[in-house]
Amino acid sequence: MHTIAVLALDQVIPFDLSTPIEVFTRTRLPDGRPGYQLRVCAERDELDAGAFTLRAPWNLEGLKNADTIVVPGIADPTAPLPPAVRDALRSAAASGTRIASLCVGTFPLAATGLLDGLRVTTHWSAANLLAALHPDVTVDADVLYVDNGQFLTSAGAAAGMDLCLHMIRRDYGSAVAADAARLSVMPLEREGGQAQFIVHDHALPPQGSELETLLAWLRENLARDLALGDIAAQCGTSTRTLIRRFRTQTGTTPLQWLHRARIRQAQHLLETTEHSVERIGRQVGFGSPTAFRDRFKRTTGVSPQTYRRTFS
Repeated sequence: MHTIAVLALDQVIPFDLSTPIEVFTRTRLPDGRPGYQLRVCAERDELDAGAFTLRAPWNLEGLKNADTIVVPGIADPTAPLPPAVRDALRSAAASGTRIASLCVGTFPLAATGLLDGLRVTTHWSAANLLAALHPDVTVDADVLYVDNGQFLTSAGAAAGMDLCLHMIRRDYGSAVAADAARLSVMPLEREGGQAQFIVHDHALPPQGSELETLLAWLRENLARDLALGDIAAQCGTSTRTLIRRFRTQTGTTPLQWLHRARIRQAQHLLETTEHSVERIGRQVGFGSPTAFRDRFKRTTGVSPQTYRRTFS
């Protein structure tokens, strides 16, 4: 039987802790046998889990000989990783144990150095912080999970369930994973691939700068057919100077920023109105429904209709 050790750190997020417990303990093989044996392990006898105090039945010795270790998120992802936990995870990795993190559990896993040089993900709101704290990892904030073979990471909340189902499929095949998904009332493969559905803002320009005024004007004129020359004229500068200032202050180009702003507005309209997709495309400045659908899917990973079904 496959043994999974869930590592409970101080300030563990209860949702992240319960996700692998519920998904894996309910997994059954075709003959009815359980697919997994589960251990909840912790360094200390008692842990702060926010609304309650947690007593784990296993200490760090429970990580030894586990087939998989799952690291849930913690309330303060920047908290120092205890040396004993770091050593236990590195030792398990050296023996070939599969290690997965859920949500901001990527932070303590990254603190071991085991993710250096790898592509990882985490909750979209913490992606920039993860990249800043651990520059040796490549953070992809646009996916639900990343499977590097031995090391796997997931985005936030329900994405942890996606990752657990993915591991079940790896271990026992699609039929067992599909049964586990039905018990969790989750699709085995979420429609639209693995996008987090989030359009991330670029860096904001310095307060009071000329770009701050320009960006406000762009937001008010999303429906207009704006070319680079129009934007430069509004700013009173050349297109070359505009592009340089944009890259310096926002990390992107004027047209890329405009496309993202249009998609953010489209997301808002899809969530809050019953306007047709064609009308929303026109409202945010796309010349044709096809161009709008293509740009929306490239940016969010799903179609406008799928986004509306998910978030309206």
